[in-house]
Amino acid sequence: MSSTRDRIIDALQEVLAQDGPEGATLEAVAAAAGISKGGLLYHFKSKEALFNGLLERLRELGALDVQRCRASHDGPVAAYLRSSSVVGDEYTSTVLAALRLTGTRALDVESAVSASLDSWGPMLLEAVGDPVLARLVQLVGDGLYLHALFGEEATALDRQVISRLVEQAATAAG
Repeated sequence: MSSTRDRIIDALQEVLAQDGPEGATLEAVAAAAGISKGGLLYHFKSKEALFNGLLERLRELGALDVQRCRASHDGPVAAYLRSSSVVGDEYTSTVLAALRLTGTRALDVESAVSASLDSWGPMLLEAVGDPVLARLVQLVGDGLYLHALFGEEATALDRQVISRLVEQAATAAG
């Protein structure tokens, strides 16, 4: 069972996807969450606090994915590249919602998204030991992720690229 705060952030993501930042009023988000505006304000004291709650979720989901990749039985590189090509998962939905807030006054959306995407770098470097190869893996993951953001599944060629990079990373790691 999700917490009320989670339901509110879920509702914010839905409203942002449908109506953009202009439609993301406290009233609209509260209605989508099935609570009163007062209930929303109990959890988030302002619209800015609500938007920052979404950015915090983004950071948390990114950190959880880094942990999952690090602990994956296939190894961090394969897990990272695989997770970068997943369409419609919770992290992707949160990134899309956050991107809808780009340009919103008093929010540093760009830094939050950038920091979240960059959080995989140290894990990849640790996994392969070569900074150039680690960055190459990260950039390929970013490209796969960009396609996934727009609903494009990984192609057969994408899967070949993933396999080749995983092999190279395994060789580099020794």
